Amino acid sequence: LHLHLSDDLLALCYKNSLKLAVDNNIKIIAFPSISTGAYGFPVNRAARIAVNEINNFLEADEDNNISKVFIVCFDSDTYESYINAKRQICNEEFQ
Repeated sequence: LHLHLSDDLLALCYKNSLKLAVDNNIKIIAFPSISTGAYGFPVNRAARIAVNEINNFLEADEDNNISKVFIVCFDSDTYESYINAKRQICNEEFQ
């Protein structure tokens, strides 16, 4: 059984989680690679969506209290997908 998740819905997962973090004065947040496991969402596409949403959110509100965002990757292929997305979208390396 595969539930189909749209790009927009996945983006909203990140955006709404970041809004909740700000609303609750959370300074550090960690995300898994949402929906790329059992739900089978393509990792490369998920990585681009995640990095883009996180980057847009942090750039749009420089006064937010978030100091760090972690992406938890459970294998090296997923890690490489997120590294590549970060390079493409932000032109910088993960810290």
